[in-house]
Amino acid sequence: MNLVLDAGNTSVKAAVYQNDTLQHKVVFPKEFFFQELEKIFSDYPEITHSILSAVTKVEGMIISELKSRTVFLQLSQDTPVSFRNEYATPHTLGLDRIALMAAAVHQFPKKNVLVIDAGTCITFDLKTDEEKYLGGAISPGLEMRFKSLHKFTANLPLISAKPDVDLIGNTTESSMQSGIINGLKMELKGVVETYASEFEDLTVIFTGGDSQLLSIPTKNSIFANSNFLLEGLNFILEFNKTQ
Repeated sequence: MNLVLDAGNTSVKAAVYQNDTLQHKVVFPKEFFFQELEKIFSDYPEITHSILSAVTKVEGMIISELKSRTVFLQLSQDTPVSFRNEYATPHTLGLDRIALMAAAVHQFPKKNVLVIDAGTCITFDLKTDEEKYLGGAISPGLEMRFKSLHKFTANLPLISAKPDVDLIGNTTESSMQSGIINGLKMELKGVVETYASEFEDLTVIFTGGDSQLLSIPTKNSIFANSNFLLEGLNFILEFNKTQ
């Protein structure tokens, strides 16, 4: 049984897997990391392996606890993965992008796959049908775009995204909604069409918190479940058991 941990700046996502099957998932503030870890181990004593992906430093006592209770793997850019990484600066590649590619390789083997993760930033990542990771792109996410309009102008308000935005805004707020949301949808549509023209039978996977809001259905588009990144971490852990 595997314990998968994705530690962000303020919160931690934890999941327990039996092979590929999700048994348990919880999200908690980072300050409760040790207490929640103890609860998970108490509820699932069968856990034998663990993986941690962290964007910030994790307390040493937590690492020690994981090492003492499990065969522990901390994800880094040097961790063996099931695809060939052809990124020119592999040590700058985000751990989240590595995990998403691992999920794409596992779930869509021998296919050209573009993963679009719509979160704080919008990332585009491509793996080929030869299981080569080529790279992609990074663009500002929805919230970042709304905040920038407010921060860098004198009179535009700070607003949040909403669904069902009209093409033509007839107020300042609706004009901002149209400019950002419809503009971003058109950006995504153009990117997908360009990739699809270069990579045959391209499968496009949308994931991340804003993926539903920015939906642009295409012939081969798939909305990944919210656990896609956690699944990728679990696949990396399983892959490393055989190394």
